[in-house]
Amino acid sequence: MAVTNTDTKVITGKVRLSFANIWEPKSINGGDTKYSSSILIPKTDKTTMKKIKAAVEAAKELGKNEKWGGKIPKNIHTPVRDGDDEADEKGEAYEGHYFLNASSKNKPGIVDRNREEIIDTTEVYSGCYVRVSISFYPFDTNGNKGVAVGLNNIQKWEDGDFLGGRSRAEDDFDDLEGDDGGDGDDFLS
Repeated sequence: MAVTNTDTKVITGKVRLSFANIWEPKSINGGDTKYSSSILIPKTDKTTMKKIKAAVEAAKELGKNEKWGGKIPKNIHTPVRDGDDEADEKGEAYEGHYFLNASSKNKPGIVDRNREEIIDTTEVYSGCYVRVSISFYPFDTNGNKGVAVGLNNIQKWEDGDFLGGRSRAEDDFDDLEGDDGGDGDDFLS
């Protein structure tokens, strides 16, 4: 049976972005500039994980037929990792999640719940909740073989706490009501 693009493509349930470089491409470790993000998938989301497992297997079949000489290599790299194993390094947001890294040379489409394009770069960020369209594909680079993840599109689900310590301006300040900020005393005297 031939593997098709639909076999290797997944639309996730509600996931969270981390290390989101989705507005401007960046070079990671001196490589090509790409758009990228870590995608945190709750371990309770069995439906998304089942789709990902099937897409990884389809990508392995594709690799076997097109890249790896008719067989799936032993110890190949697979993209899904356990966030509990890496929470000390990556942060507590990874606890209770699986995660994978997805990237693309092309800018992902980014839309809201109504599928209208988001152009405000502050609307989708590391920490917000989204659905993503991702594709799994085999690779064979410099002797390394495995399955990687392409980042296609993003649909914002809802806001979340910023990851990386940043806060939102509207959370840092109270409303100003006619107060000029001075207390009447001259600071320098």
